[in-house]
Amino acid sequence: MSENKAPKLDFIRTIVATDIANDKNDSRLVTRFPPEPNGYLHIGHAKSICLNFGLAEEYEQGVCHLRFDDTNPAKEDTEYAEAIKEDVKWLGFDWGDNLFYASDYFDQLYDYAVQLIEMGKAYVCSLNAEEVREHRGTLTEPGKDSPYRDRTVAENLQLFTAMKNGEHEEGSHVLRAKIDMASPNMNMRDPAIYRIRKLDHHRTGDKWCIYPMYDFTHCLSDATERITHSLCTLEFADHRPLYDWFLDVLQTRDHPQQIEFSRLNLTYTVMSKRKLMQLVQENMVNGWDDPRMLTISGLRKRGYTPASIRDFCKIIGISKRDSSTDMGILENCIRNDLNPIAPRRMGVLKPLKIVITNYPEDQEDEIICKNHPKDEGMGTRTVTFGRDIWIDRDDFMEDPPKKFFRLGPGREVRLRFAYLVTCDEYIKDENGEVVELRCTYDPESRGGSAPDGRKVKGTIQWVSVKHGLDCEVRLYDRLFKSENPEEDKDVDFKENLNPDSLQVLTNCKIEPSIANTKVDEQIQLERVGFFCLEARTSTPDSIVLNRTVTLRDNWAGKQGTKTPKMNKK
Repeated sequence: MSENKAPKLDFIRTIVATDIANDKNDSRLVTRFPPEPNGYLHIGHAKSICLNFGLAEEYEQGVCHLRFDDTNPAKEDTEYAEAIKEDVKWLGFDWGDNLFYASDYFDQLYDYAVQLIEMGKAYVCSLNAEEVREHRGTLTEPGKDSPYRDRTVAENLQLFTAMKNGEHEEGSHVLRAKIDMASPNMNMRDPAIYRIRKLDHHRTGDKWCIYPMYDFTHCLSDATERITHSLCTLEFADHRPLYDWFLDVLQTRDHPQQIEFSRLNLTYTVMSKRKLMQLVQENMVNGWDDPRMLTISGLRKRGYTPASIRDFCKIIGISKRDSSTDMGILENCIRNDLNPIAPRRMGVLKPLKIVITNYPEDQEDEIICKNHPKDEGMGTRTVTFGRDIWIDRDDFMEDPPKKFFRLGPGREVRLRFAYLVTCDEYIKDENGEVVELRCTYDPESRGGSAPDGRKVKGTIQWVSVKHGLDCEVRLYDRLFKSENPEEDKDVDFKENLNPDSLQVLTNCKIEPSIANTKVDEQIQLERVGFFCLEARTSTPDSIVLNRTVTLRDNWAGKQGTKTPKMNKK
């Protein structure tokens, strides 16, 4: 393990380090990330990606496979597979030549099933789904043997072959492992191995009328690929005896070790792919890559960086105990990543016009602005200043309180990088709304410093009326208003959707340099937040900005709490 890559050892890394030291598996390390191509990846998958690929990267002999668990043609699609590959690569990981599909092994898996039948370890069951449930028993009562459990090997082989050839209807038969209907572990009560599905598969077409079940497929795919450590989340702990049973009975060459860790539970969101699919299909969000969705593609569109997501996964760590992670930690990761690298720009979301009455109408100044307050290497830019400028409406109050250090009648503020201005009067429209401020500026205060040394506390951003560009700004916030949207089982989780999760502001004003921002480049609008160009709809002539995150955690203040501190591991 290289010293510069070695993180703090969690319990999985401790197991792996011990296995390598003891020359287990000939000191090989092979992990895998095995998504189902039935939807887009979300932040929970990122935790598994970073664990499996990251662990392999920590050892010179380490390898991580990307394997698609494509055994259910009813839900899978090539679109999802391609999106998953793109997400994994965007996060910074590469599987090289190690791209596999469970469908690669369909012939071999069928042969394994025949082998189990011949060994008397599997049988064709003709109970319907309801009858299977009735025979299965409960957590406190043993199950009952299927009346078809004692079919002969010859009869089972004949029926299974007929299932394969499409001679029986869906639901009429399943192939089950013959284990123990009285087992306290429900997964060991003669689980299904194959079911009839007369559907075309996105890779194998109409070759198969039967498809293997997950528990049967997964362990044998692991063994076929010679996986050494099969890492999965805690809900599969009860499946481990079945995982081991298949490998032991079939005496596979390799017997991977299944190790379970806690899944990611994040506040103000849901982690069920099925529920995310509901939101997409019911048009409650704008597709899988909606920036409010914590899909990897949604986070990317919102302006999150691969480094921030990897850092988040590193911070939350790997454990055996289920817990809930505060959304604020993820948001702080992107703030910490962008703060030192995002160039600063000026923008006004709710424009209010200022006329500087003592500034010559035909005069303009080229104001030099720093691109970053702490990084001189990021250089400077020039912004044109004139008599008419925009400021943000929130930076003015008619009757400001004592600690309001922005504009009000008779108050003086600093225009960022430019001059000190004082508000002399304000003009209202017929509805009583302030529509214009009349101010005077101090010509000797260029750069924002008072020549007589007087102290001016407030600094606000501005944009030239003549040279500023119009912009649409999309303010994205947390998708759910409840910290735990699924806490009340009697309430549909969709009722907890946050109605303010997206606010679209039109007629915003931005400085011209923002038009040159690249799609994959993030900026900070000073005093406002971090933003990126909306990749799908933004053009040089019609700029759309997505808010990545606010400058500070606004939700912690609303809830009367503080964002948990991040102890980097």
